[in-house]
Amino acid sequence: MSRSDITWHVPEEDLRAYTQGELTPPRLWSADTHLASCARCREALAAVSDPVALDAGWERLDAELDAPRPGLVESLLVRFGVADHTARLLAATPVLRRSWLLAVTAVLLMTVAATYSVEAGATPKLFLALAPLLPLAGVALSYGPTLDPTYEMAVVSPTHGFRLLLIRTVAVLTVGLGLNGLATLALPTYGLRALAWLLPALALTGTGLALTPRLGPVLAPSLVGGAWVALLLAAQVTAAEHATLAPFTAAGQGIAGAVAALAVALLYLVRDRFDSAPAHVPFSGGGAV
Repeated sequence: MSRSDITWHVPEEDLRAYTQGELTPPRLWSADTHLASCARCREALAAVSDPVALDAGWERLDAELDAPRPGLVESLLVRFGVADHTARLLAATPVLRRSWLLAVTAVLLMTVAATYSVEAGATPKLFLALAPLLPLAGVALSYGPTLDPTYEMAVVSPTHGFRLLLIRTVAVLTVGLGLNGLATLALPTYGLRALAWLLPALALTGTGLALTPRLGPVLAPSLVGGAWVALLLAAQVTAAEHATLAPFTAAGQGIAGAVAALAVALLYLVRDRFDSAPAHVPFSGGGAV
């Protein structure tokens, strides 16, 4: 239909009701269809519209269309009282994705299966050696421009970089230690010996984080993980046959606990360096909140 064929136009009172959201069907449907093809009525609509209200409406529409849809994890966190921005940072943690969780679960299952293959009464060395490295690796992979989809947002955020780091670390440790704990339940015959990974895990993770401002988020955990492997190899060489490795004895557990406490203290002392350190450090937010 050409413009010359249009003999009916939307009445002015309907246009006013249309702009105020008060026009009801079926007149609303007729107005919508007519406005799409009638320039004259669109001009009349603009004349009776409140420019401020119209602009505000478009801004609300744009904001609604551009707003990211929260996922299941983010929605659950918000439901449990976590702030929106904190829930977004937690939900975007790369190592909390399904692929990482499935990989960690598979590694733990294979380690538990390998533990069952050793002779009865022996210490689950492979499980105890591997379990502390998983939280360290998870924390190391939870930030940085390569894997973190919210890295740019974190860099320009006014939130203290140390706080952002702790948010991610708590999330990773909660999930990582939880998975390790479930794997430990699959080794009931070892009793408390199967929990000997916990203090070393905290010590390795804390040390890796404390060294990050100076060494960077890749080198620091890599050196800490390498030192742990070297320590286990040295303990294996010097230990008697079927003996418990030194890191998993009572004395070794005490040392691991002390190292974890010292690492936490050092991490607190260097907390401000997460805002002023070079670009290779995970976060450099604008300031504390």
